[in-house]
Amino acid sequence: MAALDWVALGGYFVVMLLIGLWSHKRISSVSDYFTGGGRMPWWLSGISHHMSGYSAAVFVAYAAVAYSYGITVYVWAFVPLAIGTGLGAIVFAPRWNRLRKRYGVASPLEYLATRYNVPTQQALAWSGTLLKVFDVAAKWASVAILLNVFTGMAMSTGIVITGVVTLLYCTVGGLWADALTDFGQFIIQGIAAIAMVVAVLGKLGGVSGLGTLWDKLPAHHTEPLVGPYTATFLTAYIVIKTFEYNGGMWNLAQRYMATESPRDARRSAALSSVLFLIWPAFLLFPSVAAPVLLPHVADPQQVYALMSLKFLPAGLVGLTLAGMFSHTMAMASSDANAISAVVTRDIMPVISRTARGMSEKSGLLAARIVTVVFITLSMLVAIQAEHFGGVLGIIVGLVAAVMGPISIPLLLGLLPAFRKFGPRAALISWAAGLMGYWVVKYGISSTDTTAIILTPLVTSLVLYVAVGLVSPEPNPEADALVAAVSSDGDDDAFAGAVPAAAGEQRLLSKIDD
Repeated sequence: MAALDWVALGGYFVVMLLIGLWSHKRISSVSDYFTGGGRMPWWLSGISHHMSGYSAAVFVAYAAVAYSYGITVYVWAFVPLAIGTGLGAIVFAPRWNRLRKRYGVASPLEYLATRYNVPTQQALAWSGTLLKVFDVAAKWASVAILLNVFTGMAMSTGIVITGVVTLLYCTVGGLWADALTDFGQFIIQGIAAIAMVVAVLGKLGGVSGLGTLWDKLPAHHTEPLVGPYTATFLTAYIVIKTFEYNGGMWNLAQRYMATESPRDARRSAALSSVLFLIWPAFLLFPSVAAPVLLPHVADPQQVYALMSLKFLPAGLVGLTLAGMFSHTMAMASSDANAISAVVTRDIMPVISRTARGMSEKSGLLAARIVTVVFITLSMLVAIQAEHFGGVLGIIVGLVAAVMGPISIPLLLGLLPAFRKFGPRAALISWAAGLMGYWVVKYGISSTDTTAIILTPLVTSLVLYVAVGLVSPEPNPEADALVAAVSSDGDDDAFAGAVPAAAGEQRLLSKIDD
């Protein structure tokens, strides 16, 4: 890269750190750190939800699919996000917001102790936290691949640099730093992506080149579903992403919780849904067109980076790399904040008496320490990413497959139709779904992506419904919670139905019981 590119990249890192330092002034409590104090504007929450929804994998793993298979990557990877988030705007987003307003929760899993019981909460918390270590590791590995192509920097060095910068600003500034840097990254990444699309169109002969591009692409590259990406795979992916992007990814539930009202949470989700439908098309277009402009690329994962180096002038190359960084840092920082919330609010009080009596100041310190530990562990796993199937292997083969068993009890537990489905249904569906994944992936060593993703999802969903219907577990406290988060009524009207203690105190009472 030229000197001007390094200036652009360095300036990006400096701005992110300055935002973190500024956000530090807004953090005075655990609620501020994890949910922005419930004061986040809906448009900022929506952009942050969108930016936290995908990483530099778009420019590495998904770019490789676009180069090898064509437009199918948009159809199966991003249309499901728009559908799922749009559905969530109606069903889930307002419920997450009411949990914060009416129950005082600061972690997406806090409510599970009341809705089910503490063992159920702990099962989902521990397994979800472990899963997120690998998920974030895939993001570090993605951006390190890009750094290696652009600069020749060793993978491990790129992982450490990206992780440390992210760690500094998100540890200091909490959710406010995450959301504000998401917005800044959205602007930077937007400028870089548009510059890349313009450059590619120029190489194709201008806007008129769009009309002839599709005939020049390899066979089947214009088909919506091709190769391993079948209609069954797409259906499973839509269901998984509906759960994942409405709270199964805990950091995305936090965005809804952080807005002022359920109405704002709906608007936040609707904005994110529209962005998921439109923006990925711009991001993926260069990689879709790449077989015409750069045929015979040895490693398709490098195609977006190679096109940037070949087609963009000095300065814009650095800005493009910064734009690629932006998605990874946005997603990883928000994941780290969510994991910190779950560990400090849900796990630590259960395993440590000292943690149960932490002051506000001690709770904030613990949250920041957990953030540091989580990001460090994910960086260590990222350095060994190839041992876990590479970037796409982790994102699709592990995260997407295991997300169903973890998120099904979490999301369905908010809905009135499942209010009598108790901890028995939740734990059996969770355990059987994870076991189904292990059997298919390692027991019979299946290489069928659809089977790997579909088996744990279907297993968990069927058993949750079946056990809940055959063996219901009515619970007045759980009924009151579901009613409270499902009603649009005045928050004050639920003062008698909802326990007066804050979320963490309610968890402590459950532990003592």
